[in-house]
Amino acid sequence: MNLQSGTYYWPTTLPDAPSYPSLEEDIICDILIIGGGGSAAQCAFYLADKDLEVAVIEKGRIASGSTSANTSLIQYSGEKMFTELINIFGAEYIARHLQLLKEAINDIEAASKTVDMNTEFTRRDTLYLASCKEDIPRLEKEYELLKQHGFELDLLTQKEIEMKYPFSREAAIYSFGDGELNPFKFTHALFDFAAKRKVRIFENTEMNGHHYNKQEKRMVITTKTGYTIKAAKVIFATGYEGTEQKKEKKVSFVSTYTITTNKVSDFSSWYNRTLIWETARPYLYMRTTADNRIIIGGLDENTTSAEERDSMLMHKKEKLAEELKNMFPDLDVKPEYYLAGFYGGTKDGLPIIGRYDEYPECYFLFGFGDNGTVYSQLLAKIIATDILEGDSPNMALYLQDRPLLRGK
Repeated sequence: MNLQSGTYYWPTTLPDAPSYPSLEEDIICDILIIGGGGSAAQCAFYLADKDLEVAVIEKGRIASGSTSANTSLIQYSGEKMFTELINIFGAEYIARHLQLLKEAINDIEAASKTVDMNTEFTRRDTLYLASCKEDIPRLEKEYELLKQHGFELDLLTQKEIEMKYPFSREAAIYSFGDGELNPFKFTHALFDFAAKRKVRIFENTEMNGHHYNKQEKRMVITTKTGYTIKAAKVIFATGYEGTEQKKEKKVSFVSTYTITTNKVSDFSSWYNRTLIWETARPYLYMRTTADNRIIIGGLDENTTSAEERDSMLMHKKEKLAEELKNMFPDLDVKPEYYLAGFYGGTKDGLPIIGRYDEYPECYFLFGFGDNGTVYSQLLAKIIATDILEGDSPNMALYLQDRPLLRGK
């Protein structure tokens, strides 16, 4: 899958990233994690140092796929408002989901403090803007729901927004305690943590086939170089490419665009350097980075053709720069890095843990959505709990067939 194209900012922040050998022998392990991006790293983190033989294979280099393009706004809110999700899943279901999202952000922070490398995790507040007057009632309902569930947030008026920012909107939710991080460093830091605890990591090792050995009760994975890996359980954490291994009807893709600017010397007009996004669909979002750049993204297009996606990149680059200038006219910024990529979401708004009959003893981690890093942390923890304890009480919330909705 041609995931993205353009110029990449995140890898420049860790030019001496750790590297790992290729697999050059047949091995047997308890758990095999397939993938070398953020979700695979989160699984490795949870399974490290647990008296299990754990191995990881990545077809290229660690963090070389969508992780290098991940904008990593660490938020509990997503594209579908929670008031909309309640209409699909029910109030009790979404209440559990909300608490798990809050816990996942705390877990990301805890993991960032545990590892040896600096992940640039920083707590940030979020400004969620009403893009038009018609969106205000929906925003107000979302505010009331989140307040009921104990989230710390304010509902800002137009005057309050104008006092804090150089732009104006008629209303916004101001949420406290979200965050941001460097996804490239975060992924490498988690794998580094795991490797130091005897998780075996193999780069440039691509899966070529699989079958289930009923007699040994193990999945047998073959690589393109002819080696085999026998594993009691397998986690497919390959991001969007996982849908090439197993088609999932609840997943859909669009094309999206981002730019990363030059360094900014003065952020005094950007209140608290908040994460910013809006109610419009498709929406714009923006954040700052540890070295004082701005990332702005959005302007999605409903195309899954890589050629068509890439043909719009230069136009989208200029449009994103223009949108940024409209909101912060005092900032002297220009795009230094720019990307076009596929963005995957789920049709019902929740991430997916896939358990399929044709893949015995396997988990597919589909942490898709606009807060994918949070989703992946949540799902990785559930999968690890299921493996380590034989069951996870939260697994049923995210299984692909949504079993808790049966008979609803």
